Amino acid sequence: AQFFNAEAAKIEIKFKDYTLKFTAKNQFVILSRKSDGAQSIFQIPISTLFIKEDVFIPLIYCADYVSLGYGKKISFDSRSKNLIITNEPFAVESFVFAEQAQEKETKQLEPETPLERVSPKYDINSIEVEEKSNGTLIRLKANRRLNIPRHSISNNTLFVFLSGVTIAPDIVNSVKPAGLVSRIKKTVITSKNNQLEFALNDGYSTTEALQDLDNNDILITIHNKLFESAPLIVDEAKSKWLFDAVVIDAGHGGKDPGAIGVTGVKEKNVNLAVALILGKLIEKNLPGVKVVYTRKTDEFIELYKRGKIANESGGKLFISIHCNSTEAKDISFRGFEVYLLRPGRTSQAIKIAEFENSVIKYEDNPDRYQKLTDENFILVSMAHSQYMRYSETFSDILDQEWKKNVEIPALGIKQAGFYVLVGASMPGVLIENGFLSNRKDEAHLASASGQNEIAKAIFSSVKRYKENYEKEFGK
Repeated sequence: AQFFNAEAAKIEIKFKDYTLKFTAKNQFVILSRKSDGAQSIFQIPISTLFIKEDVFIPLIYCADYVSLGYGKKISFDSRSKNLIITNEPFAVESFVFAEQAQEKETKQLEPETPLERVSPKYDINSIEVEEKSNGTLIRLKANRRLNIPRHSISNNTLFVFLSGVTIAPDIVNSVKPAGLVSRIKKTVITSKNNQLEFALNDGYSTTEALQDLDNNDILITIHNKLFESAPLIVDEAKSKWLFDAVVIDAGHGGKDPGAIGVTGVKEKNVNLAVALILGKLIEKNLPGVKVVYTRKTDEFIELYKRGKIANESGGKLFISIHCNSTEAKDISFRGFEVYLLRPGRTSQAIKIAEFENSVIKYEDNPDRYQKLTDENFILVSMAHSQYMRYSETFSDILDQEWKKNVEIPALGIKQAGFYVLVGASMPGVLIENGFLSNRKDEAHLASASGQNEIAKAIFSSVKRYKENYEKEFGK
């Protein structure tokens, strides 16, 4: 059986023992067990589509989840576009439900004597509200594994219904509203049935409740309208999965010179030169691929606006072009690096990210950015996890092409928290083309031949990535 809620844009596929739920323009799949309501949440690499009141599910990624609900193996042949249903059993027990996992952990961790047991007085003792680049994150800090609460938005208020859950009486008093949340109220229905109300500021779009898989906390995300998609017609929906736009971001610019080289070469000028050459190569050799620049002249563009430009253009790949440097000038250390958006794991990677992120000092409102600690990566990770595999693929191709074609040595693929990558909701990398603090790298980066060499290596990588991407999506 199938149930569709047009207002919420949700679809439920009902099997004998399980229900599978998909939400339009969302990458999370929820499998519910009918006998006790237990849920397990899965994430797919790309979102579902919503076209003329229909939810389209990417079967290439969802066949196993449909198999879980059905109980028998179902597969999707991407070449023939056929759905293959077999009699081969597909055991749902191979996937652990949240409640089952928590029960198992609790039994394993149960202390030997009553004196060692600690029983928190309330299921939820505190609430945290944090503003993020693409919305607001509400964290309900729980002492045990809870079912994901029902929630809805009405009259500019987010209602969260907590059934069978105890909440600290003064929980609202210690919460500081932030972002899209202006006020918080708690309504007690019974001792174990409570309702939380979050008054919302203008600018919200959708909301989602999730379980933090690292602990017992409930995460409620309120998305702002920055990434809200316009209604799609069929052709536009199809293009969403086509590789038809590349965003080229020339780092720094205008009043922000970026790094300064040994002889005074400014990073912003090298970045722009490489970006423009790369764009022309793509326009000339990849018909059907639109090139979007975050800047084409020597101007200062705020980091959040770069992400906004990328998202509004429907980009399929975001390439941020930079040059590296060290505090000490005229050093022997040189080389190219490509960075993915993840918490920095080395002191050097963290320093590089801090330098690139420091451009916010030139902006009118630098407070809009929160320091990207591991903890603050929660909402960012949910937004970017669907793209990370593709970012990794491109960075690997780029590393290979660089080693074959560029004089500057390749130092490999690194990871760090760059603000400019946070804002772009698509696969993306940040490239450090070489060290301006090294005389040899600086000369190569400043020369027309060096800039052309670098742009050609990046272009070759884009071309190879496009071929791999389209092969995977069966174009």
